[in-house]
Amino acid sequence: MLRIIIFVIFLVCGVLVKGEPKVPCYFIFGDSLSDVGNNNNLRTMVKANYPPYGVDFPGGVPTGRFTNNRTIEDYISTYLGFDKTIAPYKDLMGQDILRGVNFASGSGGILMETGAQLGDRIWLDRQIQNYMMTILRLQFMVFDPVSNYLNKCLYTVNIGSNDYLNNYFLPQYYPSQRVFTPDQYADLLISRYRSRLRTLYITGARKFAIFGIGNLGCIPSQIIRNNATGCVDEINQAANMFNTKLKSLVDELNAMLPGAKFTLISLSNLQALSPLPAGINSNSTCCKLRSDFQCEPYSTPCANRDLYAFFDGFHPTDVINGGVAEAAYSSPDRRIANPMNINELTSNQQGKATHRH
Repeated sequence: MLRIIIFVIFLVCGVLVKGEPKVPCYFIFGDSLSDVGNNNNLRTMVKANYPPYGVDFPGGVPTGRFTNNRTIEDYISTYLGFDKTIAPYKDLMGQDILRGVNFASGSGGILMETGAQLGDRIWLDRQIQNYMMTILRLQFMVFDPVSNYLNKCLYTVNIGSNDYLNNYFLPQYYPSQRVFTPDQYADLLISRYRSRLRTLYITGARKFAIFGIGNLGCIPSQIIRNNATGCVDEINQAANMFNTKLKSLVDELNAMLPGAKFTLISLSNLQALSPLPAGINSNSTCCKLRSDFQCEPYSTPCANRDLYAFFDGFHPTDVINGGVAEAAYSSPDRRIANPMNINELTSNQQGKATHRH
């Protein structure tokens, strides 16, 4: 009987007393794979604030996430111990910014011009400008210098796909392919990326998880656009060139920036080493596509969404996002998370952050 009472007390305490998150805040930069609503009010075709997006999100509400439920970063925030997902950036934000902000934007890239043919978007420079505005407000909310607060936080950056899909491989809109070889173009992207990551470091950021880009030639939109029967090798080779240089950049920043911890999450290696389970459909999409490969508004999605890899022509389903997040957070395989996974990256916090109420 006593054992049952102790168990019940333990259970109640476990429910009522929630531990602090592993990090005080989490800042997210990226594109539509990470966007949670930043594009909703932009003049762009690239938005997901209409059904069937969000069909499995709590309440069945389309929030601006380009999937049926959660993003990779939504899952990571849960693993970190946050009780709510990280909110999208707004011009006026209150105490929520103490937990971090999501700056990601659909069709945004490393380069300013990327995605311009689709309308407005928040490319990496603009995301960092929004971050700078955020930390100006943060410095009035924390007791210590704001950099001391930020160096305990997690930063994830998942960007670069659009610089290929909505720039380099759209020669009808962009001159990039005529101006740069794939190797030169990857060098240009990495050079810009290096500069922006250093900017974040200067503000106090120290813990970075950088996502490589996946096998872009294997997503439905590219197979359809190129009238291919399988993966488009030319696109995958260009993406692989970028990923190789990104790995070198992560190694370089770890060596050059005192106190910084960068880790690379390799989506292409994860795809190679963890093939989809039998029965998962990766050839067709869960929703009916309109001409730009997003979901046809108010169309009925597939019923068995956990059996589809892609929700629309570009974006994975919730079940895939959950698997990627789990690997990024806890995989021991250094081919996937190198030199550490996100759990290891965010362990051994020094000191407890304090803030004003």
